[in-house]
Amino acid sequence: ISACLVGSEMCIRDRFYMIRVTVWNEYLHDDPTFEHCSEEAIKQHPNGLHETIADIVRELGDEVEVRTAQMKQPENGLTDEVLENTDVMIWWGHMGHQFVADEVVEKVYKRIMNGMGLIVLHSGHYSKIFRKLNGTTCSLKWRDGTYERLFNVKPTHPIADGIPEHFELGIEECYGEYFDIATPDDVIFEGWYDIGEVFRSGCTFTRGYGKIFYFQPGHETNGSFHNPYVRRIIQNAVHWCYNDKNRRITLGAPSIEVTLEQARLEGNTGEYLKMWD
Repeated sequence: ISACLVGSEMCIRDRFYMIRVTVWNEYLHDDPTFEHCSEEAIKQHPNGLHETIADIVRELGDEVEVRTAQMKQPENGLTDEVLENTDVMIWWGHMGHQFVADEVVEKVYKRIMNGMGLIVLHSGHYSKIFRKLNGTTCSLKWRDGTYERLFNVKPTHPIADGIPEHFELGIEECYGEYFDIATPDDVIFEGWYDIGEVFRSGCTFTRGYGKIFYFQPGHETNGSFHNPYVRRIIQNAVHWCYNDKNRRITLGAPSIEVTLEQARLEGNTGEYLKMWD
């Protein structure tokens, strides 16, 4: 079973297969039962940020199977069953990064290394998993209530498919450089703010077999997730982060019990490959 991205369309080689997407949300600002919730965040996301983002992905129709997970659920919502049935994870967090268990982060990390895609949105830049994948602080400057224009600086990238040269994002939280991340594989979008700051707003990374996309828009009290171009970018990122390759080699450090020459002379390369299972 495999799939390929052709333009903005998903070419399904098995019509019964869907990309399995899990939208993870800490669910604090937007939870009306939380003591320090935000009325504006709840107004923007009456069913929670996870459902706002999940609805964006659901617009892909039969190409996707979408579930949501929240931090307050057992194992922070990321049980083995959830992870084993996730091809692409979308992560939104802000004030609760420290409450995500280290053992859960380690499980997500291993799943990414073995091919699960990850889309990190907005303040998820400070999440444990994104910092672990970067090996840096992922720190930056910020200011609320600024006006942002987003520039498409790599229009040939699949995530930029259907996105114009630039578009007006409107009122959004400013993120400013220096953004302390590892060197991205690609910078696809750059943000400009009316206070004079600029920011690498859309960056890709590869870790192991996993593809990662960081995308800056999405402050909980702003309406960026309702912008049609933001929605298209997230949908494109789901396609791009999906890894349909059958991975022959499991990452690890096996001893070489059967050499390639032994396998060649004995005509049994299958025995050589077994050490990677």
